[in-house]
Amino acid sequence: MTEETITEILPPIRHWPALDLNGVDFDPVLTELMREGPVTRIQLPNGEGWAWLVTRYEDVRMVTNDPRFSREAVMDQPEVTRLAPHFIPARGAVGFLDPPDHTRLRRSVAAAFTTKGVERIRERSRRMLDELVDELLQDGPPADLTATVLTPFPIAVICELMGVPAADRHGMHTWTQLILSSSHGKNVSEKARNEMGAYFADLIGLREGSTAEDVASLLGAAVGRGEVTLEEAVGLAVLLQIGGEAVTNNSGQMFYLLLTRPDLADRLRAEPDIRPRAIDELLRYIPHRNAVGLSRIALEDVGIQGVRIRAGDAVYVSYLSANRDPGVFPYPETIDFSRSPNPHVSFGFGPHYCPGGMLARLESELLVDALLDRLPGLRLAVPREQVPFRKGALIRGPEALPVTW
Repeated sequence: MTEETITEILPPIRHWPALDLNGVDFDPVLTELMREGPVTRIQLPNGEGWAWLVTRYEDVRMVTNDPRFSREAVMDQPEVTRLAPHFIPARGAVGFLDPPDHTRLRRSVAAAFTTKGVERIRERSRRMLDELVDELLQDGPPADLTATVLTPFPIAVICELMGVPAADRHGMHTWTQLILSSSHGKNVSEKARNEMGAYFADLIGLREGSTAEDVASLLGAAVGRGEVTLEEAVGLAVLLQIGGEAVTNNSGQMFYLLLTRPDLADRLRAEPDIRPRAIDELLRYIPHRNAVGLSRIALEDVGIQGVRIRAGDAVYVSYLSANRDPGVFPYPETIDFSRSPNPHVSFGFGPHYCPGGMLARLESELLVDALLDRLPGLRLAVPREQVPFRKGALIRGPEALPVTW
């Protein structure tokens, strides 16, 4: 594209409020923004000014994989318009690093998140899930699926992968909830993050000579070899631990969808072979977050779809809108278990692709197998509109999922 074809007429700034959406409803503001064009301007509820929003699949992949858009530069512009009421960027944290530092830090734990690393904990995870479902069946209906299975299971799995002892799981969950909640204020979130960081500093410090395969041991060994600093290792551990609980919300939305669309659940019961592909389609379809996540800063002028992004401008991408791009996903509003290929970006793209993507898939597969097969009569215990969804949260999901069977 030549310089002459790049427009200097700025699109209007659209205010994007923090909507509390129920179920798997797609954000109506995002729908409007997608209609307005591939590159729009937004103002989120917190921070200052405006930022660019990129919504088309190919443009989202370009921005997230292009070194001209920097996460690290956000450290110098912390007041960028954002969804989160309090923003606590930590210099050196993996979410705010660019390659090559970002690559070096991710490499230290990569072995735990490979197919082999995730398969290492498959059987242990299956046993932990079976125990939770045994308790659920023993206590009898009705039950809150979120409290009984969908919350404790991902906590147990991420703690297993991280090398956190079972006795400390509850404390990890409490810290995570305080860090992710917007209702307690910045000081409470910061205190919880510092406490979790201090915990991991001790755990990683104890494992500097370790040859074990859990994340804390891999980080301890990397610190011992001088490949990463203890501060870097702690920042990465905190991020991975918090991210591990995202499965609670994703699977909550997934089961809400299956329980309000029994035709889909019936098909998965009848055709177990299609479950892995069906889970990918559900991951594509589910709107897993509110608005957008972390921004990037353009390091130089870049043209996207005829719009000039200037050096210093903040840019957001929407993975949710990319997953609904009709040019890549025909009939994107339809849940199609036979969709193939299905190159969704629910776990992100580029250097900051979620390292736990394979782990989240494993947990989703185990949950679908266990709950659909062991509770053939599983259904909602209340009308769908009475299922309470999280309010004021960055990640979407049901607060409770009342079920019976």
